[in-house]
Parts: sequence; structure tokens; C-alpha cells
Amino acid sequence: MKSKILIIGAGYAGILTAKKLAKKFKKNDDVNITIIDKNPYHTMLTELHEVAANRVDEDSIKISLSKVFAGRKVNVVLDIVESIDFENNKVMGNCDTYEYEYLVLAAGSKPTYFGVPGAEEFSHKLWSFDDAVNLREHIHNCFRKAAAETNQEKKKKLLTFHVVGAGFTGVEMVGELAEYVPVLCEKYEIDRKDVSIFNVDVLTRTVPNLPEKLSNKVENRLKKMGVTMMLNNGVVGVGADFIETKNGEKVTRHSSGTVIWAAGIESSDITNEAAKTLQSAARGRIKLDSYLRSLDNDHVYVVGDNMLFTAEGEERPVPQMVENCEQSAAVAAKNIYSAITGKGEMKAYKPSFHGMMVCVGGRYGVARVGLPKLMFNLPSFLAMFAKHFINIIYFIQVLGWNKIFSYVKHEFFTIRNCRSFVGGHFSNRTPSFLLVALRVWLGAVWLFEGVMKIVEGWFSKPHLAGFFGGANGWYDSILNGATGEAGKAAAEAVSSATAAGGGEAVAEGVKQIGTTIINFDFLHLFRVIFVSGKHLAESALSDFAFRLDIPLMNTFVNKVILGNDSIQMFMQISIVIAEILIGLALIGGLFTTPASAVSLILQFMFVCTTGLYLGTFWMIFAGIAVLIGAGRTFGLDYYAMPFLKRQWKKLPVVRKWYIYND
Repeated sequence: MKSKILIIGAGYAGILTAKKLAKKFKKNDDVNITIIDKNPYHTMLTELHEVAANRVDEDSIKISLSKVFAGRKVNVVLDIVESIDFENNKVMGNCDTYEYEYLVLAAGSKPTYFGVPGAEEFSHKLWSFDDAVNLREHIHNCFRKAAAETNQEKKKKLLTFHVVGAGFTGVEMVGELAEYVPVLCEKYEIDRKDVSIFNVDVLTRTVPNLPEKLSNKVENRLKKMGVTMMLNNGVVGVGADFIETKNGEKVTRHSSGTVIWAAGIESSDITNEAAKTLQSAARGRIKLDSYLRSLDNDHVYVVGDNMLFTAEGEERPVPQMVENCEQSAAVAAKNIYSAITGKGEMKAYKPSFHGMMVCVGGRYGVARVGLPKLMFNLPSFLAMFAKHFINIIYFIQVLGWNKIFSYVKHEFFTIRNCRSFVGGHFSNRTPSFLLVALRVWLGAVWLFEGVMKIVEGWFSKPHLAGFFGGANGWYDSILNGATGEAGKAAAEAVSSATAAGGGEAVAEGVKQIGTTIINFDFLHLFRVIFVSGKHLAESALSDFAFRLDIPLMNTFVNKVILGNDSIQMFMQISIVIAEILIGLALIGGLFTTPASAVSLILQFMFVCTTGLYLGTFWMIFAGIAVLIGAGRTFGLDYYAMPFLKRQWKKLPVVRKWYIYND
């Protein structure tokens, strides 16, 4: 009989638990793993504010479950779980009933309103994909209506926003909104002074989990962005067009067009239901033993936000954050595996958290990171870099290259309004048709080089010994002050390798000593050489040459390639064929990316062997410029790549390892 593992929830903890279990049981057909969620996708909850304030597209925060579990023995079931029968090991959903031997509760959280009248009915929450999209549309509608409103009082009410909560979610939402408002003001021709943004919380300072110094930085940044801080103000009521706050004994009603609730979370409905049977604490968090099992049922594991566990030596329960989801998922998966197979010992949960960070818009952030006993603060740029780096580490675990590519694309290459900590430098778009002439010309030069090598006899006899030897002699003649025919032969070798103009001029000029500009040896690992074949005052661009001299590569060339005529001929023919194919591919715009990549590899090989004249360096930069997408305009890639992409994605191994782009 098969062992059935049932995971409720496809959030951060649920997905990672399922993937780790699938990996452990990939050769065991006696184990059935099922994950249940109401949505066919995983939502990146930590990025919701970016969609709500229109920094990125909504698709960037969704990850398809069918993609995540492609090629893995995990059954994905779409259903809403209504109740759990712990005595009979059954889970009841809207669509079906599911049996289990081991249950993993990873149902996540939902906003909590602390019993504030009107908060749930009249405020906008930010805890799901739909919440973020709806809030974005609502904000747009507020500005759209305000632009057409002639009554100044009504206009200002439409443009008044109260974000409740000065913790991580609240600060990131209000910061994102404040950063987006100037864009909307320009679009709808609204005076920024007509827009009011408030951050409301009963807390005495923002993000109290951070050191006070960082909290002050966050608060100062928000004020600089035009946010009015209303700390020490508890919310006691929310209506259709107002919010009521209490400071001490004084209750004040404030006119408001939009209230965004980001003031705290509690366990999801199904976890709250389970908490009526299992030992739990406030807000539905389930009490666990050190192996992440319920204190009442050792076949029920709890991970992520739903768990209430205080690690040994700690005073507070583990925080509800992504790193806890990751670490608890690994331990739960390991212990379930041990329980089913009897292999290995159960592992106690000993989390080690590496800090926390908060972003105030896309350009500014603060972070405190490090090891548990060695934490340090990061300046804004490094904090934002760390945030993106940590996200990428997480995405590697979830959807590999596919999600990394998508994330980098949305956060840097297609970011809107320069709202990134690196600005819009990577998101400025050049029309691809402007690269057509460069692509064709680069291809023509490579084709010419290949054809000329055939004319020179590269298919009939070895040339590489003289080719490389002449180059070495020319550089030595300049570096050591030598003159004569060795220098002339070397210059011809360099010119032949690079197709640079001016080779003859350099060859004729080697009777002069030439000029050494850079001759830098780095720990005998490589040497940077930059010379001119003439005196500096007499030099033209075509007289300058650059070489990266690598002893290890020189040894390989001299002993492996030049020591055998057959290998020399093979290398010569390979180089010629590569140059011709690169040329044809670039001219036709077919397989432009691999052709450009091989072009750059050949150029690097020339730099490390014969060196390159500066007059030929344009080919390196041209290869970089046409590397991505240049063949899709007036090129065969326009037709070939979509077809090949569809066929590639059909391969099971490609889907399993996520080595494709959407």
C-alpha cells in the first residue's frame, strides 16, 4: 500500500516541502505526494507591493505550479480545503475528499483586522495576487477620477491614501506608492501637493524588528518621499470615506479616499480550523515539537507561517518570514522521509536566520544581515543588491533558470520609470532594426576573414606555428627593444588574425623599437600587454595592439596544438569553418545569439594568443551589441526561434530542469 503525503498550501513553505520530498522519493514508487491549493500558481507575496504600485507586471509575481512540478512525482490538485478529520486522516475539500498518512500544513496566512469596525469591509488588503492587481487598478482609477474632478475637496479626498501598518508590508507598500505617485501626477496632470499619503500605526517606530538606527532611516526616507507618518495612532474604525485613529484618549476622524490594510496577519481559515483541534496559540499558529510535528499528532507536520515553535536557547517563536519557510520545509521533508523509510534519524529544527531587509520603493532599502551572533547593517545600494540576490537564490530552488531570467528581466531590463536601485540604465530600449546594419557588416567581415584564410592555404598546410610564433616575436621585439624581420613577421601574424587595417604599416614600422604602454604581470597568472608598433607620437589607431598573455594557455598551444601537424590542421580548418559560419549566420540573422557568442569566444582566443589591434576591437563590441535579439528584425530568427522555442519546451528534461524562457 502506498504512503500518502498530503501538503495543504502552495506558498513558499508548501512548494519547497513538496519539491524536497519529491527529490527524496524519486526512486520510490510506493510514496504518493499531493499538494493542494486553490490557485494553479504560486504567488510571490513579498513582491505584491511592486504590482500594486505598477513597478512590474502582474505576471512577474506568479509561478505556474505545473511548471514547478513538471517531471516530478507530485500531484497538483486545485481545491479549497474546508476541514480536516485528524482521527480518520482525511482532508475534505469543495471538490473531493483526500486521504493521507502524513499531512503537512503549509496553508499560509491572511490579513488580521484586530476587530476594528469596518476595516475588512472598507479597506484594501494586500495578501494575494488578486489583491495586488485590484489595488493597482483602484489607484489608477483614483487619479483618473481626480483628473476630471472640478470640486477641489472631492479631488483631494480621491487623492488621500492611508496605509495602515508600519511593519515590513506596510512600509514597503507606502514606499512603493510614494515612489509611483509622481509618475501618476505627471500622467494625469495633477499637482503633487494635492496628493496626501499617510502611514498609520500604533507602533512608536517603523519596522521595530530592525535596529532603531535603521528604523529612523526608513522613516526619514518616507518623509522625504512625501509620506506623513502617523505613529502612536491606533486605528479604531474605517468607513467608505474615512479612517478613525486614536492617540491616547483622543479619537480623530480623517477623510480618506483609500485605506490600505497591511497591519498584521493570522493563520489561514483552514489552519484556524485545525487550531480548534490541535494545540495552538493566538492567531491560529500550531504548537510543534522540535521535529515540526503537532504536539497532538505525530503524523501532522506544520511549516512556514502556520508554525509556533521556539528554538532552543531563544525567547521568541520563529518569525513568519521566507527564510523560516525554506528552513522548516527542509527539516519537515527530511523527517517525513525518515518516518516512512526508517532511514536516518529525525532532525530537530534549529533555524539559523541571516537577517532581514525592507525596501522603500525600488531605489532605496535598508538591511541587517550576517550570522546570528554577527549582524551588521548594509548601506542602501548593498541592501537592495542583497534583496535581489536572495530572491534569486530562492528562485533557483523553485523554478531554476526560467524564473531567474524572468525576475531579472522584470526587475532590471523592463523596469518602468527607472524605479530600480540601478536606475533605468538596463531598461532603455534600442529598436532592434537599428542593429541590422551592424549585424550584417560584422557577419561580412567574419565571412571575408574565413574566405581569405582559404585563399592563403589554411586548408592545405599548417600555418599556426608561424602565425603564433610571429606574434610572439613582434611583442618581444617591442618589449625587449629588438628590431628586424622577427618584428615584421609578428606584425603580419597579428594582422592576419584580426583582419585589422593597417597591418602593413605596422610591419613596415617594426624597424623602429615601438612603444610599450602597459606590461603588467599579475602573480605570474597572466600578463597584460598594450603596445604600439611605432613611437607614441607617430602612432595611429591601427598601430596599437593589446594582448592578454596567459602562461597556461601558451603551454597548451605550444605543446598540444603546435607540436602536432594534424592537430594544427584540425584547428586551422575549425577556425576557418567557424568564421564562415559566423559570417553567414550574422548576415542571415539566423542563430544570432550563438553566432555572436562564438564570435566573442574567437576574439578572446585571439586576444590571448596573437593579440588584437585596436582597430579590430570594434568586432568585440559589435558582438556584444548583437548578442540578444538582433536576428529577430529582418533576420531568419524572426521565423526560426519561436518554432524552435516551442519544440524545445516539449522536451521532458527541459521542463524538469526549467532550462527555457517564457
